[in-house]
Amino acid sequence: MSDQPNTPANGSSAQEPMPIVLNIQFTKDLSFEVPGAPEIFATLREQPRVDLALDVQARPIQEGQNVFEVSLMIRADAKVGETPCFIAELTYCGIFTITVPQEHLEPVLLVECPRLLFPFARNILADVTREGGFPPVMLNPIDFVQLWQNRRNQPVGNA
Repeated sequence: MSDQPNTPANGSSAQEPMPIVLNIQFTKDLSFEVPGAPEIFATLREQPRVDLALDVQARPIQEGQNVFEVSLMIRADAKVGETPCFIAELTYCGIFTITVPQEHLEPVLLVECPRLLFPFARNILADVTREGGFPPVMLNPIDFVQLWQNRRNQPVGNA
């Protein structure tokens, strides 16, 4: 046991707030449709092709309190040829308290926060597609930095 007081490495006893605090995370919206059921299960002979769309949005929920809702939206459309197999849509959110300088706020909200939410959203999507009677959709890791940079480079007004 040490006789040294329990203080940060810089010697100060005041504890600085964490720059990112995940207060709560939750499934805001989840939809799973099998438009061709039950026939699709009798005719399914190959692995469906899954097209994915992903978006990240952030909004303040308490002005002046540095509290934000970050939403990770994932849509998976599976088809065999032109025949739809399933459509899965998930909006997975986190409520974050962010204490960073203003110039770092956007990348924290649109890169770091979704990076924390992603593994949980990935598991939900895999579970719902498996429970829906299909092979689980296993998302590859997402480069949220590239996604954010692509969004910043889009001309204003293109939605």
